[in-house]
Amino acid sequence: MKTLEIKNLHVKLNSKEDDASRNFGVLSEGKSKEILKGINLNVEKGTIHAIMGPNGSGKSTLANIIAGNPKYQVTKGEILFEGKNIINLKVNERAKLGIFLSFQYPQEIEGVTIFNFLRTTLGEINGRKPSIMEFKELLEEKSKLLDNPENFYERYLNKGFSGGEKKKSEMLQLSILNPKLAILDETDSGLDVDSLKIIAKGIKSLKEKNPEMTILIITHYKRILEYLTPDKLSIVIKGRIALEGNAELVDSLEEKGYSWIEED
Repeated sequence: MKTLEIKNLHVKLNSKEDDASRNFGVLSEGKSKEILKGINLNVEKGTIHAIMGPNGSGKSTLANIIAGNPKYQVTKGEILFEGKNIINLKVNERAKLGIFLSFQYPQEIEGVTIFNFLRTTLGEINGRKPSIMEFKELLEEKSKLLDNPENFYERYLNKGFSGGEKKKSEMLQLSILNPKLAILDETDSGLDVDSLKIIAKGIKSLKEKNPEMTILIITHYKRILEYLTPDKLSIVIKGRIALEGNAELVDSLEEKGYSWIEED
């Protein structure tokens, strides 16, 4: 059974975002810039599916468009989640269906504690906000998996956090919300070896407790896949899926890079 099925997906920047980006000198190609150029992707339920590719290939765009980021516009194609086309659903509607995105660069929110943020979010998704004591017990249980310091959840969301602490905060959110589809957008970016091991251990523990959870890992490098072995690997080159295979393909990429795929 497929958790996620993407058919002939074409994506560009939303025209309003495009204009704003050009005004700030971010995008020079204007409204004609297409980022995804016919993506076809099948992600089976309960699997770990990795997406790799060089910088600028469209990996993070793919993650954001699945989650419903309005910065991007689908010009053609379908995104099916558990058989339902979610193209027209908003971010919060997709979250309620069970889609979670771990950001590459988590935002800092001063004045909002991790505790209050997660308790409110869980209440919105489940339709019932847990009691303070009930939620505190849940947070403490999940925090142990990530070796978070005591009272970590009392801090403002990502405020003053190191790169590793931000990723631990994201993984804490993942463990609390327990989605059907977890999209991890370059979770290994900026992590030292110890932090990477802790986060990978937490993800594995969560997956073992919920084997039906589907995980989509987007990464540049092999190292996180040494701890979380993917069932399938898809390579994105210039906005398209250029090659697919199993975990052994990761070793070929480590040895040869992406140039041999582009040449083929």
